[in-house]
Amino acid sequence: MGSGQVTDWQGKHVTVAGLGVSGVPAAKVLHGLGAHVTVVNDGDDARAREQAAELEALGVTVRLGDGDTLPDGAELVVTAPGWKPDKPLFAAAHAAGVPVWGDVELAWRLRGLDGRQAAPWLCVTGTNGKTTTTRMLASILEAAGLRTAAVGNIGVSLLDAVVGDQQYDVLAVELSSYQLHWAPSLRAHSAAVLNLAPDHLDWHGSMEAYARDKGRVYEGNRVACVYNAADKATEDLVREADVEEGCRAVGFTLGAPAPSQLGVVDGILVDRAFVENRQKNAQELAEVADVDPPAPHNIANALAAAALARAYGVPARAVRDGLRAFTPDAHRIAHVADVDGVAYVDDSKATNTHAAQASLASYPSIVWIAGGLAKGATFDELVAESAARLRAVVLIGADRALIREALARHAPEVPVVDLDRTDTGAMLAAVQEARRLAVAGDTVLLAPACASMDMFVNYNQRGDAFAQAVRELGA
Repeated sequence: MGSGQVTDWQGKHVTVAGLGVSGVPAAKVLHGLGAHVTVVNDGDDARAREQAAELEALGVTVRLGDGDTLPDGAELVVTAPGWKPDKPLFAAAHAAGVPVWGDVELAWRLRGLDGRQAAPWLCVTGTNGKTTTTRMLASILEAAGLRTAAVGNIGVSLLDAVVGDQQYDVLAVELSSYQLHWAPSLRAHSAAVLNLAPDHLDWHGSMEAYARDKGRVYEGNRVACVYNAADKATEDLVREADVEEGCRAVGFTLGAPAPSQLGVVDGILVDRAFVENRQKNAQELAEVADVDPPAPHNIANALAAAALARAYGVPARAVRDGLRAFTPDAHRIAHVADVDGVAYVDDSKATNTHAAQASLASYPSIVWIAGGLAKGATFDELVAESAARLRAVVLIGADRALIREALARHAPEVPVVDLDRTDTGAMLAAVQEARRLAVAGDTVLLAPACASMDMFVNYNQRGDAFAQAVRELGA
């Protein structure tokens, strides 16, 4: 199974590694194409058994509790994106000459298999802001009258979009570093890397490997490689990419744009990339006030989305209309309430230091609620850059000591409350402490800079607990 399309799946022996949001759709699609599918899964819990029963009823073989052994006769492995490259299953596949694809690679290979015109992909990746930017992009494309969907790492299966009954003109595709690692054949119409900061290094092994996988999104781009002018690492990835002849590098900036950039002038989002005579001309796209919320990093997201849409030929009016129609997801700089002149903001989605830094930069005087699972992160740079904005800090979670130590080094004058609790009720106590520390005009900001799984099921539950605690303050 080389780099081209596979048009005949009948009788091929395919191993799907992992159940869940990617494995189950992959197994169903491949079975429907006539392949002999065996699913292997590390876990054997109630959810896995339920999914296994569903697939076995279709005639798919499922092997629970052993995700490391390559089934006999396997000709291809299709893996869930989160499975680490050093799994014994992949070593066995490599030794046997069996290719390993991710679900994104599979979707890319299946485009147009039913004879329909394959919709081009506009791809978004980066350490932070991927989901918001992808959804903004889809909103802009819809405002232009195009049939589109936001798919991929956003939680909507790419396979369903590629082989389902719905036909699309263009797809807005969010891609994680995991997905890109397993998608060597992907060739987007245009793509953006929003930013690069250390994340998932336990999976990739190094920052260099992480960046390299992110940079795969630019390989073979046809029209535009969109990069962040404030993040040189993203521009470096464009320089290193092997793209099609005529593909352009297009930057976005929060300042006034140079030619071949999108940026901001006097509160207006402007385009100097997709206009005639870009040395002298610029096209107004929207106002900063059209972006919800108008925090700096979210304006950057809007510019990246606009750049991809403009690369596809979308008119300026559709950018404005799409941004106005866009509603941000929960737990992303969401204003919960004002209590006694203090704003309470839920940014539970800020699960790493880069996201938290962008969130903290959005407010001048902050009582910061932080902590959780650090995932190997360090906090010195975050605290040093944010210290002047901090009125006080309330720490929760398993790895809060790492943040406390960074505060002692870089913001020793900032009051710190260290809640020695990891139960879900700690959030109410944290909000009550934050209220005690805040004064009118402050923002109490939940931007944990950490993952949530030490205390909560996910960042959504963490944000919900914060919002409920805030509502109890105002009751």
